[in-house]
Amino acid sequence: MSWNGILKSAVGAAALMVACGAVAAPKGVTVSVVPDKNALGKEDDVVVKVTFTNASSTPQYILKSRTPFNGIEEALFDVKRDGQPVPYLGAHIKRGAPTAADYFVLKPGASHTVKVELSSLYDMSVSGDYQISYKQASPQLFLATPAANGRSGAAAAADADSASADNGSLVSAPASVWIDGRVARGQKSQVMLDIEAMKAAAAQPSAASVSYSKCTTSQQTTIASALAAGSTMANNSDAYMQAGAIGTRYTKWFGANNATRVATVKANFAKIKDAFANKPVVVDCGCNQNYYAYVYPTQPYKIWVCKAFWTAPMTGTDSKGGTLVHEMSHFNVVAGTDDHVYGQSGAASLAISNPAQAVDNADSHEYFAENTPALN
Repeated sequence: MSWNGILKSAVGAAALMVACGAVAAPKGVTVSVVPDKNALGKEDDVVVKVTFTNASSTPQYILKSRTPFNGIEEALFDVKRDGQPVPYLGAHIKRGAPTAADYFVLKPGASHTVKVELSSLYDMSVSGDYQISYKQASPQLFLATPAANGRSGAAAAADADSASADNGSLVSAPASVWIDGRVARGQKSQVMLDIEAMKAAAAQPSAASVSYSKCTTSQQTTIASALAAGSTMANNSDAYMQAGAIGTRYTKWFGANNATRVATVKANFAKIKDAFANKPVVVDCGCNQNYYAYVYPTQPYKIWVCKAFWTAPMTGTDSKGGTLVHEMSHFNVVAGTDDHVYGQSGAASLAISNPAQAVDNADSHEYFAENTPALN
């Protein structure tokens, strides 16, 4: 099953997009999702055609990693079976804060279409009616261009971070697919059984261990230091949250003091601390991408470290230790965080504009843990 897309370009009308199931969004960009087939059997791949159209009179810049144009590297779709969410099985990746080069330009009146295969990334093994939507919400989804605001350079990049939540959303109308799956309708898939077993195991006492894959002796030494740094950050973060004196360190990264959100962050750091201290961690050094690291949230506690990890400082902002805190937070059995924004500026803006997303954002947990510059 190949989930790398085949990129095509075309010019389309907004009316056609609406007819194909697109939902209008701010900035005049619409997205539609159309399945290759509306009824599928046990061995069929779920293939959909995703089309982005710019119905506005100005170019729009969309964050590449939030599109399927170069393959799917995040949870870009909302998939439901008989009205219930279907788990995402793909990777969560720590990237640096986006720059202008990370955006795809969609010219006025232009459309771009890509075909993607989804059944390797979402659990579609159970028979049922599936609803598939492209759904992304991030203040960094669109780039605020200098032409639009009269600013340039770092100021223009900062404008992207402070974009409103409304302007950072793209949602398609749902596409409907019937799947006659390998598992009978109403039964739990093997994926769900495995997730439940992992959650049950995570709640039980276990012996801490660290193992390595594709790592040199020197890399293993560096990773051991990074794990120690990450564990120290997690312990400090847990102690702060347990103390209950919510100050600027919390509000900087997670927003206003709200009892429900504070309880979520408190529980998250308790589990992150536990993962460092008591779980069997595996670190793989075989990644050659320019990311910091990535994990599969349904596969605890294995972390792949990538090129940016090796050049990061051991502690401080976007550090090796902080990267491991970020990745630990992604596992479903830990905090189950997402990647809504990247970078300190984006995370600080998210805490103000959407604190509910901030408490679900991995970089927000990392920057709280790194605490650079130090806040109380």
